Formats: sequence, C-alpha cells, structure tokens
Amino acid sequence: MLFNSVQFLIFLPIVFIIYWLYPKKYKWLPLLLFSYYFYMYWNYKLVFLIFLTTVVSYACGLLLDRFGDRPKIKKACVAVVLVVCFGILLFFKYFNFFYDIIKDIISAFGGDKPTGYFVIMLPVGISFYTFQTASYVIDVYKGKIKAEKHFGYYALFVSFFPQLVAGPIERPQDLLPQLKDTEKSVKQVDYSGALRYMLVGFFKKIAIADILGIFVNATYNNISQANGLMVLIATLLFTFQIYGDFSGYSDIAVGTAKLFGINLTENFESPYSSKSIKEFWNRWHISLSKWLRDYIYFPLGGSRVKKFRWVLNILIVFFVSGLWHGANYTFIVWGLMHAAFQIIGAFTLKYRNKILVKLHMSPESLWGGVLRTVGTFLLVAFAWIFFRANTISDAGTAVVKLFSDYSFSAAYFKQTADGLGINVFWGVYAVLGIPLMLSLEKLKRIDVCGCKLYAKSAVRYIVYVVMAWAVIIAWIYLQAEDIGSSFIYFQF
Repeated sequence: MLFNSVQFLIFLPIVFIIYWLYPKKYKWLPLLLFSYYFYMYWNYKLVFLIFLTTVVSYACGLLLDRFGDRPKIKKACVAVVLVVCFGILLFFKYFNFFYDIIKDIISAFGGDKPTGYFVIMLPVGISFYTFQTASYVIDVYKGKIKAEKHFGYYALFVSFFPQLVAGPIERPQDLLPQLKDTEKSVKQVDYSGALRYMLVGFFKKIAIADILGIFVNATYNNISQANGLMVLIATLLFTFQIYGDFSGYSDIAVGTAKLFGINLTENFESPYSSKSIKEFWNRWHISLSKWLRDYIYFPLGGSRVKKFRWVLNILIVFFVSGLWHGANYTFIVWGLMHAAFQIIGAFTLKYRNKILVKLHMSPESLWGGVLRTVGTFLLVAFAWIFFRANTISDAGTAVVKLFSDYSFSAAYFKQTADGLGINVFWGVYAVLGIPLMLSLEKLKRIDVCGCKLYAKSAVRYIVYVVMAWAVIIAWIYLQAEDIGSSFIYFQF
C-alpha cells in the first residue's frame, strides 16, 4: 500500500479511529494487526518471512537474557539470528545476483555460460526490518537493553507500518518504550505537527519527485538516445528526485507515526548543504548511516586504527552500504565511489585548505563554505549516475556522454523530449518547486528551530496552501497520465 494512494487515505483514518477508541492497555493489538495487513497488501504469501524473523529474534532475545552468564550460548543465539535473518535477506534479495556472478566467472574461464534465471520475488522492506531485528539482538547481547518479554510489543516494533517498508531504521531503545506507553491520550498528540510533516512529505514526493522522475526515467531508460546535455539535466534532476522521494517518504512516515503519539527518527537534515562527503552521510539516510557506523564501522576499529586499516574499514562499510541498496554492480560501484571520496578527501584536506587560504578564502569563511558545498554536491550528483543507471554499461554510456556529447539546438531538444514522451511544462513546474523543497526542513520543524521567515503565520499559511495545491494538481496529472509513482526505496 503506497502512502500516496487512495487506499492509504482510507486505511489511515480507520486505523487512527480504532486505535484511539481501543482500551489503553491493548492499543498495541489493533496497531499490530493493521501493520500486518499493511505489509500483506503487497503479497500476503510472503508474510511468513517477517513473522519468522520476528519469532527467531524474539526467542533468541529471551535466551540471551536468561543465559546472560553463559558466553557460548549467547554467541550461539546471536549466530542463529544473524544466519536466519540475513540468510533470508541474502536468498530473496541476492540469490540471482550471486548466480549471475558465478555465470560470469564460468564464462570468463572459457566455460559454457549457464542459462536460466530464477524468479524470486523481493519482499518489500526486507532490508529495513532485517537490520532492525539485528540491532535489537546485538544490543541485548551487549547488555545495552533488556530483552522484550511481551511478544505483541516486539512484533509491533518489527512491523510498525509507518516505517516498515522504507525506514527509518529504528533502534529498540527508541521505539519500544513508545509502543509500550499505555498512558498517552488523544489529547496529547501534536496533530498540527503530524499533518505538517505529512504535507511536506506529499509535496516532496508527488509535486517534485514524481514529476522530475518523468524526465529522469525517460532519459536513463533510453540513455543511448540522449546527448550530454540531457544526461546532465537528468542527473541533476535525479539528485533532487531521489531526495524528494526518499525524504518525502520519511516525512510522511514521521507524520503518520505522530498521529499515534509516536516519534520516529529524523532521516534527513538538509544533506545537500553538506561541506564534505562525511558530513553528507551524517545528514543523508541518517538511520542507515548510524546503523553502519555502530554495528560495522566501530566494531572494525573505526578511525582509531592505522591508516591502512582505516581505509579498509571505510571500503568495507561503503561496500556493504552499496550492496544493501541493491543486487546490482551499479550500487556497489556507487558505494565504493563514496568510500573513495571520503578517503581522498581525508588525505587531501590539508592541501585543499592551503589552496583556499592562498585564494584568500579560509575553509570556514562564507565563500570557502560555498566552494566546499558546491564541490560536495557535484561529487554526490556524479555518483548518483551509477545509482540510477540500469546497468554498469548504461552508467558508462552516461558518463561518456556527460563529458563529450553536447550537440544541441532548441529544435533537437524539443524533438528528443517529444520522442521520449517528456512534457517540458511539467518539468519546469517541478523545477520551480525545488527551492521550496530544500527549505522545508525548517518549515516542518518550525516550533523547534524558529526560522524567522516561516515564523510569520501569514507566510506559513501561504506556503501550506501553495504546497497543498501543488500536490493536488500534480496528483491529478499523474493519475490522468497513468504514471506510476512507487517510492524508489521500496526496492531495497
């Protein structure tokens, strides 16, 4: 069930009414049942996977508590959870990818390349709830939290529908206590804040991301027909499309959870204003970045090791990050590119700062900051080529065209756009909304950050009205043209 669907607009009020009418002691029950219904809406046959993951991690958590003084049993419990949960993830998400690698190796050594392909359906949200259950068991093992004894609360922690299929990846110590809070009442909920988050999310997703996606998809799905200028435009637009799409989902998830008195993790914090790739990952998909940091990077030694080992740690973390995003060489290359950016950036920081000083711009000055922000943005945008391209070959074609093929005329551009089914008007419509989208981090948290511009009620009202109408108009157009609008991160 998509957030931006009529079905969800019917589903959410029903859940909301039943939840708040239910006795406080048992509010978890309707929320759990509706969460499972939400998950089964895509494919009810695969519900056993999330249930199996839940049961195994729940049981092992109890065993870890019971045998806290038995190291061998504790390690065995963690091993069981990791093997079962990640085994399911590897099979359903990566089996065909690894099978293709084996076929390529056989072919490379002169053997007859095997044919055939296994049809394995990817369960939605599997990467998210696998990481979430893994963090729970690891934290219980390390003694950071106590095992949850109430199966209903734990099952709800794994399946809570607002963040089930595309995050944010919640930690048990943050989400479980909120789910167990039976004293909260309907009067304590910040409804204006919830609706504000949801409106911002729908604006980002429908009015910006979905409209930009028309041009991006048409170009990247026909990359051989595009020239360098179209690739450049499509790449820049995808940079904003994926931000609007994913941060839009996160905002809707946060707003939806707030309707039930539950606060989810903020997943984005103006990432394109970052002054380095390291800072970018502290602002982009924050819950995943923190998960990789706490459960892979730190256990490997983090930065408190020799330089060679630190380089290896960064490569491992971003290799995992790339592979987590998808079973394709393109995602691995994308992840390793970000690793390379961080490594090169760390080793050249001193020299880059010297250059800025010679240009009479200190690293912390206004223009020094602008230069660093622009440089970081361009690196991130370039790496998105490999994230968006359908294959490594397509990514290579895009890069070559980006740096060589700039034959252009207005007639040629219009002819190509028409041939790809691109409506220039709607492209301009979405592009004009990008500046507003990038400023919305302050609008949705106005009561926290106190932005002077948005603090004026009249300005806020106008912005809300503009966003609402932009969403309605874009949604009508997308429905009329039968343009699909699934969230990009649902495939992960």
